[in-house]
Amino acid sequence: MDKSVDPEPQSADFAAVAARLGKLFAERAADHDENDRFAEINFGDLKENGLIDAAVPVELGGGGADVRSLSTVLRTIAQSCGSTALTLSMHTHQVAIPAWRWRHQDAARPQVAPLLRRVAAGRLILSSSGGSDWIGGSGKAERVDGGYRVTARKMFCSGAPAADLLMTGAICEEGGEATFLHFAVPMQAPEVTVLDTWRTMGMRATGSQDIMIEGLFVAEESILLKRKAGEWHPALQLVSSIATPLIYSVYLGVAEGAREIAIGMARKKPASPRLQSLAGRLDTALAATRMAHETMIAASERNAPSAETVNDVMVGRHLVEENAIRVAELAMELAGGAGFYRKAELERRFRDIQAARYHPLQKEAQTEYTGAMALGQPVDGIY
Repeated sequence: MDKSVDPEPQSADFAAVAARLGKLFAERAADHDENDRFAEINFGDLKENGLIDAAVPVELGGGGADVRSLSTVLRTIAQSCGSTALTLSMHTHQVAIPAWRWRHQDAARPQVAPLLRRVAAGRLILSSSGGSDWIGGSGKAERVDGGYRVTARKMFCSGAPAADLLMTGAICEEGGEATFLHFAVPMQAPEVTVLDTWRTMGMRATGSQDIMIEGLFVAEESILLKRKAGEWHPALQLVSSIATPLIYSVYLGVAEGAREIAIGMARKKPASPRLQSLAGRLDTALAATRMAHETMIAASERNAPSAETVNDVMVGRHLVEENAIRVAELAMELAGGAGFYRKAELERRFRDIQAARYHPLQKEAQTEYTGAMALGQPVDGIY
């Protein structure tokens, strides 16, 4: 019989809650991974312990956690189960962004408060198609009386099997140009189908299935934002300054988990200069990962979304990717052949951390963006 965890009061220290839940999630992780099973049971525990609504302001019924605190939660859980942490990050940033707007943009409060209250009251889980849509967007929206008729297939929708709302969008031709419409899709709508497509190298328990939307009516008043497709918009600068540091907290945590396993195995081996060198290189790469991630958090904490903030965050994202993956590679070398066995749980971290390559801005686009910034050239179309 699976163990359960007693809920903590809402005022509990979120980091301590994450550490306690992480121990439980670690017991389930191998089974979820080996069977391509979404870690749905973990999200029951996250709901009961206040981590689904942690980012909602206290005034609206949530935990009031800031980006740094949320990052610590994700990083801690990722040390035990990367899939659960990554799925939680995709939900969390969708809550943290309207929470930021509620705190910093008075005019936005009437727009974002209803969603935040719903998340807190119902402990709703939000999925996102942001990575597969990104700035260019996808899907088709046709203008009809009172709104739009939407047809789209969305990929990489983490947590899809348990989600209540999909935060997504579609492209409509308006005024002679491609306009991307942002809106929320109720997952229980008959026009919405979760497709069983998630068979992957790593992060197997995220439930990042494709979602098919066929002829869904979206009312005009339900459109959250309209922007030109294929160009940066201030809203996307805000998304990048909050979402990316949170998502990459997960890869830092996975790297830290891999390090602990490998060091534990290496300590059982006879001392040697080669072993010491490998351990030293590993910890140096991990230190670089931590430093790079800290620059991302610091950029987010400036509370000043801009092209410059995006640049700082994305440089950090590139460095976290490269160094976190290097940590996993060195961990495999340090552990030796014993680390190749699944029972060591190191190879799962090695597979999971490869997903750090694929979130925007991928490093090729990031270097173009950073280079254009350095040269004083436009970055609006670099993504």
